[in-house]
Amino acid sequence: MVRRIFWMAVGAGATVWAMNKANEAVHRLTPDSLSGTAARGALQLGDAARQFARDVKSGMAEREQQLRADLGLDGTAVVEPPRRRTLSGAAGSGGDRAISAAPGSPAAALPTSRGTRRTTPQTIVAKTRQRELPGSTTDRKDPH
Repeated sequence: MVRRIFWMAVGAGATVWAMNKANEAVHRLTPDSLSGTAARGALQLGDAARQFARDVKSGMAEREQQLRADLGLDGTAVVEPPRRRTLSGAAGSGGDRAISAAPGSPAAALPTSRGTRRTTPQTIVAKTRQRELPGSTTDRKDPH
């Protein structure tokens, strides 16, 4: 008799569990539940796209800053000082300038040609640029 009561309780428990699972599945498959799930998914996708756009913009700004620093557009460019030109027609004074090799490159190890003088690069001081409009007073010469 105890066995019958035990198996009857197991059967009742399994039935209750199966009914709960079936009810959950029915509620998940109703039109309201499906539309709510789709709306939540769309909101999550929109949030992910917005976060991705923010990450891309910040990465672009960071890379632009790196490029500006590397190219010297932020006022930290290193240039050689201007060389004095001789008035005589000596060879090599025709306005030609040699480009110095980057430090660490194989060309930097080559000996320099005779008669050339190495100068120390100078740093350009950052100056604020003023935008000149066409026809502004800076273009005209003062008659007085």
